[in-house]
Amino acid sequence: EVQLVESGGGLVQAGGSLRLSCAASGFAVDDHAIGWFRQSPGKEVEVVSCISKSVGSTYSADSVKGRFTISSDNAKNTVYLQMNNLKPEDTALYYCTAIVAAPDAGCGDYDPDFWGQGTQVTVSS
Repeated sequence: EVQLVESGGGLVQAGGSLRLSCAASGFAVDDHAIGWFRQSPGKEVEVVSCISKSVGSTYSADSVKGRFTISSDNAKNTVYLQMNNLKPEDTALYYCTAIVAAPDAGCGDYDPDFWGQGTQVTVSS
């Protein structure tokens, strides 16, 4: 059974850092495209960052480039999102997602088939 379990969200002041974790089961993270989405109240869900080691593909939204870094640990089967210099506009519910049905998928036109439950990130000004 495929599962994605996020952790690491919380309340932080602007300029601070958080690291989100996504523990995966049912598939190997290094063999599939994994991405983080976020949704803020009243806004559409947006892809924040993606990594696909199997095809050597990565993606980061312009709004987080230079501040957020996605990485994976195959031994722990976990994907991380390191978020630095957080801004109030980063406040959102962050979801870990994956494309499991297509192991050769990259980060272009990222359309995941599995989602986690989400973890809340709140950045105060």
